[in-house]
Amino acid sequence: MTKLLPLAVLAMAACVALPVSAQTGYTQTRHPIVLVHGLFGFDAIGPIDYWWGIPSALRNGGARVYVTQQSAANASEVRGEQLLAELRRLKAAYGHQKFNLIGHSHGGHTIRYVAAVAPDLVASVTSVGSPHAGSPVADNIAAALDGTGSTAVAASLLNAFAGIVGALSGSAQPQNSEAAMRSLTTKGSADFSRRFPAGKPSDACGQGQAVVNNVRYYSIGGTGVLTNALDPTDALLGVGALSFGFSANDGLVGRCSSRWGVVLRDNYPWNHLDEVNQAFGLRGLFTPDPVAFYRSHANRLKQAGL
Repeated sequence: MTKLLPLAVLAMAACVALPVSAQTGYTQTRHPIVLVHGLFGFDAIGPIDYWWGIPSALRNGGARVYVTQQSAANASEVRGEQLLAELRRLKAAYGHQKFNLIGHSHGGHTIRYVAAVAPDLVASVTSVGSPHAGSPVADNIAAALDGTGSTAVAASLLNAFAGIVGALSGSAQPQNSEAAMRSLTTKGSADFSRRFPAGKPSDACGQGQAVVNNVRYYSIGGTGVLTNALDPTDALLGVGALSFGFSANDGLVGRCSSRWGVVLRDNYPWNHLDEVNQAFGLRGLFTPDPVAFYRSHANRLKQAGL
């Protein structure tokens, strides 16, 4: 017995020494996790994952993860129907009963739509940097295009770009950039939330209901913009941030606009692309690791029996 004691102590020490992400089953949720991209997004293009390093980290901890592909640009409802069809296919193929949906940016609207029309398929909804109350960036773009009568031309060019993104990621989904833009304006998002209000905050910067129709709602947001000088996408987000004046934002989405359901945190020091660990994991020095957030959130879902 005394000989076995040191071995037991060493085994316990080894388990404690393991990083949380490496502990067996840390991210092993009851229901699969489904990652849903935002505007002009994709599942993967060659070696480039939209959710950079996140699916593998979740799978390594025991989670079953699916990364879906919707239209790179289209209305919230259209993208929602595409996601719904994919979930039904996964259910038929693998017998899954429910899914934990995580949507970035416009993906937040997409997953809210599915939770509203098919709550029996959804265990939880988590939006990441989603403009639930709309984005001033979309408002300003819409006003400029409408004011100059160039909406159709711009939409045609952006549809071509979205089509290329879709083709490179192996998708032939229809593209409608104007519908996407209208969906993300303050007016469009307000109309969407009027029709699909589950999880809506009680006031502009408040918390929403935690559970609606047996679906749990969570959200996070960022308030960083220029976070890494080596990241070429920061410049674009810096331009986007000009639309917010002095209000906190992530370059495309305002702090309060990101709030939905249980707000886990709305001021991560990340910009809009840092929230999905892009570009290629570049972010501000000494800022939290986005991959670690997704791991910890998976564990949260696991602890909740989801």
